[in-house]
This record gives sequence, structure tokens and C-alpha cells, in this order.
Amino acid sequence: MRVLNTPYSWRDDPAVPAFADSGPVTVMDAKCGLCARGARWIARNDHASEFRIIPLQSVLGSALMRHFGITPDDPLSWLYLEDGLGYSSLDATMKVGARLGGVWRGLGILRIIPAPLRDLAYGVVARNRYKVMGRADLCAMPDPDVQARLMQ
Repeated sequence: MRVLNTPYSWRDDPAVPAFADSGPVTVMDAKCGLCARGARWIARNDHASEFRIIPLQSVLGSALMRHFGITPDDPLSWLYLEDGLGYSSLDATMKVGARLGGVWRGLGILRIIPAPLRDLAYGVVARNRYKVMGRADLCAMPDPDVQARLMQ
């Protein structure tokens, strides 16, 4: 599992607005259909109601992406923050699965794929996400579980 930075490094970055970062946080493209499905997946399976979701298009989401070296205008990844550390791509997906528990821990099997291949596969999906999954408006989703987790 690759870590993108030192623990809670964003707290020392003046470009990142302060936010409640005590629990798991995801930064997702709020205009992406695949990301909207991912947000619903998290909301349905987060029985402890721990996860918060930050739209990539928000000031906070863009600042966090830039902090971790991900271009917010053309993201090839999403960002997951847990225990002060940042994860992206399939590494983030595996960490979310482990946090959600149950059958979702099975996503950890992806570790058997070498990291460069995982990143390549994720990049192909990310570059084609609008074509394959369409567009959505995560912030306007009527799902109350998703809305309860959104941070703007």
C-alpha cells in the first residue's frame, strides 16, 4: 500500500482549508457517474456513519488533491484519507474496503497485482469514466445517506 504523504501533512499546508479530519474522508469527482455510484456504495455499507465525502470541485477538495499532487482539473484518481494518510487509485479502494469490513475486505486481493499494473488499469477506467458511466451531480443526489456525508 503506497502512502502519498506524511501523517496529517495537509494541516501544515496554508492552501488547504481547515476541516474536520478525524475520520475517513474521500475526495470524489462530483460530476462523475462512477464516483456517484462509489459514494452510494460507501453510504450503504458504512454502518458506523464514519465516512465523509468531499466533492473534488469544492475549494477543499481541489486543495487536497493539489496537496497530494493530483491535478483537480483532470483527475485520474480519487483520494482517500484515513488516520492522517492519503491513498489514491486502487490503493484507496482497498483501504475503503478494509474499513467497511465484511465482504468488502476481499478487495484486498487486488494487492497481488503489482502496483504499476493496478495504476495502469485504474488509469484506463479513470480516463474513460465519463464515456462508460456518464455524468452525475453528486451534490444533488437525492440519497439522504450520501447527502449526510457531503462536506463542501
